[in-house]
Amino acid sequence: MGVEWLLVCHGLVTAVVVVSFLCGRWPIFEGTFIQRIHYFLTFGAYDYFLRFVGAVFGPKCTDAVLSVEYYCCDRPNPLLQIIYIVIIGVTYYFIAKSCFAYIPGYYLSGIHRYTSFLAVVVGILLFLLTSFSDPGTINTENVAHYISAYPYDNIIYSEKECSTCKIPKPARSKHCSICDRCVARFDHHCGWMNNCIGEKNTRYFMAFLLWHFLICLYGTVAIVLVLAGRLRELRVVDILTVYYGIENSFLDLAPNVVQWLLGSYNTQILLMVFLAIVGMLLAGFFGYHAKLCLTNTTTNETFKWQDYMDWQRKLKEANVSAEALKQSIGGMSSEKQPLLSKWRAFFRKSPLEDVVVVKNNVYDKGFFHNIQEVISPFSTRRSFTQNKLKSS
Repeated sequence: MGVEWLLVCHGLVTAVVVVSFLCGRWPIFEGTFIQRIHYFLTFGAYDYFLRFVGAVFGPKCTDAVLSVEYYCCDRPNPLLQIIYIVIIGVTYYFIAKSCFAYIPGYYLSGIHRYTSFLAVVVGILLFLLTSFSDPGTINTENVAHYISAYPYDNIIYSEKECSTCKIPKPARSKHCSICDRCVARFDHHCGWMNNCIGEKNTRYFMAFLLWHFLICLYGTVAIVLVLAGRLRELRVVDILTVYYGIENSFLDLAPNVVQWLLGSYNTQILLMVFLAIVGMLLAGFFGYHAKLCLTNTTTNETFKWQDYMDWQRKLKEANVSAEALKQSIGGMSSEKQPLLSKWRAFFRKSPLEDVVVVKNNVYDKGFFHNIQEVISPFSTRRSFTQNKLKSS
């Protein structure tokens, strides 16, 4: 029983670490131990490590560690791409080694040996397509066309020049400090892809997320069916009820069945839990980006809008407070004051509660237009090319 509990604890710890690392900054985890673990994993542990290296080995070793950090985090490098290939290759190898012996089985036909391989190949192709496709690089030749495609809203985007590229900066674009280029409709720089996600390859990135979520879902369900088939083929339930005298009810059978599965098929269960956790994370990440696409917003713009709305809210609150102070001073100077019920004054809503800041996204032109802009970017359309030819 010790091994089984060790596997359960290992799975729970792995789940907590993965969720904390990837989702610790989400608002729902604010103030929780998930956020604290995320802070420790992303900043605290590394900070303590740098201090330890500096104290034991001196500043030269600290500079060496910082140079490695610069290469891994601040410049393009294939490190995470290699890790992705290793993860998906090793996971598929263990699935094939531990599960293919039971396929075909009671619930699965032999075709799943080939469909699983095909699913992984398609996932890798989408990964390569996203990694090596042009995200929408802006240069002197196409900058005018991107400016006409994405007009300035004069709210979060105004006419300005990129201080690095020395060319006009179209709306919705950003200069990526890692790739050292301006990208149209910039969303974010993805370390896993070693590439920016922008106007041209957002569609590939979304397809990558969706397909890998489906792969994880497919793998989880397939392993569940493999284990269910083994239970049926080996007649485990009959043995437990007939030979061991266990009551034929879910509450009595479940602990014994789980114990038998953990003892006989622990590798398959660990793979199933791993795929389920990664699948849930991918589902959340895909849902977040799908919402952005449906509202024609980018990850970069969410931060810009948040800063703008916070500034507008503070400005309006200041104006409301000033107006309330002005009215209070005017009321004090008047000769007669109307009597005001204390209960009414207690329940009266503060003027600051009426302060509302509305997001005015001029690029959100409706569900179908927003989806079309992701699937068919402006730079791939015939009108964009024709305008380019006319201007040249």
